[in-house]
Amino acid sequence: MISLQQAGKIDLRDEAVFAKRYVGEVVYIYAFDVAYEMSRQPVRELLGQPVAQFEMDASKRSPRQLFFYRPQMARLPSVERIGPHGPVRVERTVKLLPVGAISITIRVPFEVDRIEDLVGYHDLEFTSGPLHGEARRLAEDIRSELASYYVRPVAKLEEEEAYTVFCLAAPLRNAEGTPLSAEEWLPIQRRQVASLLTQEPEIDRLSKQESDESTARHLSYYENDLAVIDWDAALIVDERSNFDETLYVMELANLQLAELEAYDRLLDDALERSYRDLGEQPLRRRRQVLRELRELRIDMARFSDELSNITKFFGDWHLARLYECISGRFHLGDWHRTIDEKLKTLDDLYQLLQHDHINRWMLILETTIVLLFIVDLVLLLLGLQRG
Repeated sequence: MISLQQAGKIDLRDEAVFAKRYVGEVVYIYAFDVAYEMSRQPVRELLGQPVAQFEMDASKRSPRQLFFYRPQMARLPSVERIGPHGPVRVERTVKLLPVGAISITIRVPFEVDRIEDLVGYHDLEFTSGPLHGEARRLAEDIRSELASYYVRPVAKLEEEEAYTVFCLAAPLRNAEGTPLSAEEWLPIQRRQVASLLTQEPEIDRLSKQESDESTARHLSYYENDLAVIDWDAALIVDERSNFDETLYVMELANLQLAELEAYDRLLDDALERSYRDLGEQPLRRRRQVLRELRELRIDMARFSDELSNITKFFGDWHLARLYECISGRFHLGDWHRTIDEKLKTLDDLYQLLQHDHINRWMLILETTIVLLFIVDLVLLLLGLQRG
């Protein structure tokens, strides 16, 4: 095995020194917001395939109280495609979420000599067309088939939230075939990994600062596993049987980001519409705005509860750390704060309208009392004159 001290004397760009060949798969994760929510009625079949509850074997020190959300899932038939290095068999999986979203994962196997050979897999194109276009058409087919299950479906699909995960089969080996631990491999190949995650084909142009920043968030549990998290892509080194649990956490975080973006757009539209409507004078319009704001507050409260429910992790400490790491990369906390601020603005607007509504009624009541007093006084005076 090559030590780190020895590695310093070797040209780090020559990956053949450290690994004969990299084998694994690229997993493309696409999240689509398709409706306000999905009915609780179970889906039995999707695109001709049976739908079952997702199961995951979280094997890293999991206590008996392990809990995670299990959505409905369908495995679609694999399809043959012509990829960058010849024919490949593509695996496709669909998950249905109650928050009115679908998550599509597409797996493409690979076998390459160097890490930088994977850069071309970012914007993957088959001879039949780009992969993201295929994923979008699949999402449209799913939305059409499940139309009766969706509550307030979107008029059209917005741009998907996509995330790419490069999965390398462990253990990594050097040129002599000796296993190399993931913790030893990363410092040696940091620049190559950074170029892969940032989609930069010219490794020499990438600065050390960018290399360090792109690979700064990484986690390892066993000697042979590793997860390097960046904003647009991630790298996983693990045994093939353990890919799914890490991928599932990334899938949920990507889905959460897509839903936060969707509701941020919804709040922007609601605020713009409210400001415009409040400039109008008719009382009927103000009452309508008040009703819409009340309904939106209820919707947001329900959305927050549903979104939090699908990202609960109890018991598996490694997956919890992984989710915390990727949520930091996605700035999910900032998204939540932004939405909370807009909700607070809507709440203030609602309270303002409510007070305005109450003041109008108080004015009407006071005016009615004064009019009744005047009428009573007039009647009294007329009675005195007749007497």
